[in-house]
Amino acid sequence: MRPMGEELSREEKRILKAVRSGSSLEEAVGEVSRVFGLPSWKAAWKIYRLWKKGYIDIARREPARSFASYLASPDALQLHVVTLLIAATLALVFTVTEPPAVYARYLLGGAFVLYLPGYALIEALYPRGDELEPLERLALSIGLSLALVPLVGLVLNYTPWGIRLTPIAVSLALLTEALMAVASYRKYRLARLAVPK
Repeated sequence: MRPMGEELSREEKRILKAVRSGSSLEEAVGEVSRVFGLPSWKAAWKIYRLWKKGYIDIARREPARSFASYLASPDALQLHVVTLLIAATLALVFTVTEPPAVYARYLLGGAFVLYLPGYALIEALYPRGDELEPLERLALSIGLSLALVPLVGLVLNYTPWGIRLTPIAVSLALLTEALMAVASYRKYRLARLAVPK
């Protein structure tokens, strides 16, 4: 849907004419790059700006056929990035005790406790990208992390493991991964529903 009152520049109008309807994103970037003599990253940026303004509709042609193939696609990048962050954090927490690597431990550990659990829950609750603004997602992620982490500690207090570093780190990692798996599955289902039958 086009925004009301937002005018396009002459260059944007020319780019809009150069992008053929029904062409793939790769073809559109190549065409804009060729016609205007731009590097491909700059052509992609200009197409992205037109998409953000609502003048170009970018849609996947064919979604993944199964959840496993979805996990292997670039669409599941968030899950893989969070998994790598969790693995790096756990590796640093359990192996590093000396500076300067201990500062990376503090940085990743802070994100692991104060951001990732809430981020995973927000992604699971709101799998579409346009439901919340980025700042709202950030604020809710931090707020929900501050609510989830004490609950994990409360549950661990009544288990034989208690509240120690290892049980807390492992529990938060498992909770975050489980929430990201739910978020990925919901995104996969949304992608499947968006395909016309």
